[in-house]
Amino acid sequence: MEEDAGERSSFVVGFIENRAKEVGVAAFDLRSASLHLSQYIETSSSYQNTKTLLQFYEPMVIIVSPNKLAADGMVGVSQLADRVCSSTKKVIMARGCFDDTRGAVLVKGLAAKEPSALGLDSYYKQYYLCLAAAAATIKWIEAEKGVIITNHSLLVTFNGSFDHMNIDSTSVQNLEIIEPMHSSLLGTNNKKRSLFHMLKTTRTIGGTRLLRANLLQPLKDIETINTRLDCLDELMSNEQLFFGLSQALRKFPKETDRVLCHFCFKPKRVTNEVLASDNGRRSQIMISSIILLKTALDALPLLSKVLKEAKSCLLGNVYKTICENEKYTSIRKRIGEVIDEDVLHTRVPFVARTQQCFAVKAGADGLLDMARRSFCDTSEAIHSLANKYRQDFKLPNLKIPFNNRQGFYFSIPQKDIQGKLPSKFIQVVKHGNNVHCSSLELASLNVRNKSAAKECWLRTALCLEALMDAIREDVSVLTVLAEVLCLLDMMVNSFAHTISTKPVDRYTRARFTCDGPLAIDSGRHPILESIHNDFIPNGIFLSEASNMAIVMGPNMSGKSTYLQQVCLMIILAQIGCYIPARFATLRVVDRIFTRMGTMDSLESNSSTFMTEMKETAFIMQNVSHRSLIVMDELGRATSSSDGFAIAWSCCEHLLALKAYSIFATHMENLSALSTMYPNVKILHFDVDVRNNRMDFKFQLKDGSRHVPHYGLMLAGVAGLPSSVVETAKRITSRITEKKMNRMEVNCRQYEDVQLIYRVAQRLMCLKYSDQDEDSLREALQNLKESYIGGRL
Repeated sequence: MEEDAGERSSFVVGFIENRAKEVGVAAFDLRSASLHLSQYIETSSSYQNTKTLLQFYEPMVIIVSPNKLAADGMVGVSQLADRVCSSTKKVIMARGCFDDTRGAVLVKGLAAKEPSALGLDSYYKQYYLCLAAAAATIKWIEAEKGVIITNHSLLVTFNGSFDHMNIDSTSVQNLEIIEPMHSSLLGTNNKKRSLFHMLKTTRTIGGTRLLRANLLQPLKDIETINTRLDCLDELMSNEQLFFGLSQALRKFPKETDRVLCHFCFKPKRVTNEVLASDNGRRSQIMISSIILLKTALDALPLLSKVLKEAKSCLLGNVYKTICENEKYTSIRKRIGEVIDEDVLHTRVPFVARTQQCFAVKAGADGLLDMARRSFCDTSEAIHSLANKYRQDFKLPNLKIPFNNRQGFYFSIPQKDIQGKLPSKFIQVVKHGNNVHCSSLELASLNVRNKSAAKECWLRTALCLEALMDAIREDVSVLTVLAEVLCLLDMMVNSFAHTISTKPVDRYTRARFTCDGPLAIDSGRHPILESIHNDFIPNGIFLSEASNMAIVMGPNMSGKSTYLQQVCLMIILAQIGCYIPARFATLRVVDRIFTRMGTMDSLESNSSTFMTEMKETAFIMQNVSHRSLIVMDELGRATSSSDGFAIAWSCCEHLLALKAYSIFATHMENLSALSTMYPNVKILHFDVDVRNNRMDFKFQLKDGSRHVPHYGLMLAGVAGLPSSVVETAKRITSRITEKKMNRMEVNCRQYEDVQLIYRVAQRLMCLKYSDQDEDSLREALQNLKESYIGGRL
């Protein structure tokens, strides 16, 4: 239905909230005819969860109920829509349109799957708000677009956004998942610096949108992730399958996923007074959809041939679901009875118009044959006119291009024009090295040609009504085909293609556990490694016994890059892709929280520190045992004592949970946490200091390392007067001496506890080991000897 949407969003999203801070969301995708419902309680006064969903859907229309005062301290979804999506069309519908009972009836009738499979009965009782939002959204779509949605044609998902990893909108920006930060400063090629644009080698619009959706909401189900990884294993080990699938997918039109809509939405019966132009446009879209569907079904035999020998579960299921389904053959046969065999989908404008006019087999309708004759006559007359002008005005290189907006027009190279163009030529426009123009005769022929084409479309549409109704009976299998093609496009043309372009063994498959460690050996930043050939790899190890890492090091030593690198690798792994590392075993993450970067928020009248505290508060309120928390320089935007106190207390709060946390900080006092809490690991980035200059190694090492006066070295490089720098050195050396003495006392005091805890850590690591019994016995014996000797 959204025929020219391209990669732009095609979501209509309805929101409604109650006084208990519950929000119901219904997101209807006009492009793929799917409805996504979710309901949740807002835990943040800034509506962070709703903001995240708005970023995910990027709606073209937002539907809300009339403004009501939100709960205390809350902004309300209506005001949030104005603030976050100011350029998006907002529709206010009466409260009565948000009818949950009506919504439940509609969803039952329109869902492609059985209501029992969706768990609708239990869902209706508990999650009434999203059904109310669905009622208003569907009502607006049917009224605004003038259509009726075909029964059992919609792909409906319930609570879909929370079956996946949740990444809030701030973290999406911090991690540069979709767009790079400070993109205006990076020049014209900055889009290559986001994870999305690095992986965006998909060939279909639906595949690109699926890739974006997966990056914003990675999977949490280990079985689904492993199914994708098994498929990727087969693609990477079987070149014939990989290249065969790549070639087979090229045969499907880019818009295959969109064609589904025209069978899911049936135009309402209209009176004869409806404008012919609207009728003509609708008919043209309908014919184009039939041709596109025919082209896609013609490509299925090749896909079937390639997939026949596939071994992985995912590709095997595709073969059984699509290639062995007789309904596709039946639909193709019905189309072949009406549509000419030679007609194929094309993107060339005039060829596409001709195909649409001649789509139906000759002799099906007398009036259609007459309209076709008129269309051919005017087309020939236009080309004859062009030949006449070439001879009369001595313009041998005159061309007659076509586009859908202008119709035919003349294109003449400027070098062929001697002086002025003859007065016969009108609407003269310079276009590069050519001149585009028309004439009165051409304009008249264009009108007649377009009128004949419109008549062809209207007559063809009448011939295709019965065929359209027959296809609508099996519309659910078209939904499956569209889903499968998008998934294959993402797996083959994005994941497998990206990995195949890297040197051998640079990417590896991650292993997933339920409660095991987060262990990555020699990991690399997926975006930056393609820019810097000499990128230094670094690993990470976190477990239940050691669930917090505090990373230290001077400015520019690589701390922020490292934090981003860990998050991006986890996202890649949980969408079912290989990651840039030597080895990885991961615990599934349910939410990623980041606190990175410092800037004022002028629109909400928040200073740098207030913005930092709001982001930290959101993390503390929503963190779960399976979350990953990444914080960069917490507390640096206020006084040193207050900042240190906040950072310390936040660390203590997170240490009480099983969540994995990584802190990057300049506050060396924070390393004292490891003397009191054995589950804190201190790491640092290696730096060599020579002649008051720092040589950054970008290599992560265990333990803390004091690099004296690195801030003062950078200050000197920046041009601060030497007298100022020397005075600062004397002051900081006194402070550091007292601090180091205090840390030595702490270390001696807690030495015995640390030793016992390190034994416990090693034992927990061995619990998740795949080693055989003899190797485990040997490891335990070594551990015992190390403990007795005090060498741990």
